[in-house]
Amino acid sequence: MDVGQFSELPLMGIVRGVDPGDIEPLLEAVIGAGLKTIEITMNTPGAAGIISKAKSVAGDRIDIGAGTVLSKKDLNEALDAGASFVVMPAFIEEIVTTCVDKKVPVFPGAFTPREVLDSWNAGASMVKVFPSSMFGPRYIKELKGPYDGIKLMAVGGVRLENVDEYFSCGADAVAFGGSVFRKEWLGAKDFASIEKLVGQYVTLVRKAAK
Repeated sequence: MDVGQFSELPLMGIVRGVDPGDIEPLLEAVIGAGLKTIEITMNTPGAAGIISKAKSVAGDRIDIGAGTVLSKKDLNEALDAGASFVVMPAFIEEIVTTCVDKKVPVFPGAFTPREVLDSWNAGASMVKVFPSSMFGPRYIKELKGPYDGIKLMAVGGVRLENVDEYFSCGADAVAFGGSVFRKEWLGAKDFASIEKLVGQYVTLVRKAAK
């Protein structure tokens, strides 16, 4: 993953619980919608195999990383599968340090001002503010007061209706998950609806992040 290129379209999709047999049509849908970055969470059954298959299917058309990395075991499995970046819901110093040493972009989760600062100082490529839904876009604005040099990605509670506000409050990136990759759509293999909604996010973020 090139973090600079991610900043050009700072939007990440979070895929959790996808069936291995659906990863190919799902990828074709999000790639068709213009998305450039997606993570597959390590608490998805068979996650490493899905990441490996996704890399094979997608080639260089989209960056594929691993999310919900909670241990060195998760990290090793993700990297062995070909994940090009790592995302966590919390700051785990050992994982961040290993990623920095291996030159793998890493997005540790943080919520409090102290966690945000510790994550950034440890070498985070960008800090995942999670769950952003707790306080909304204004919390990003408050954090950016003292931390104007720290890159923040809002995760949790991001919707089409508040994408503009997140960026106007200083977010450097946003992510979506279950609100787009809905269980009912995945269950029905309704990839057309997913592609349409992802496309709306892509259009909004391209405008909002300028």
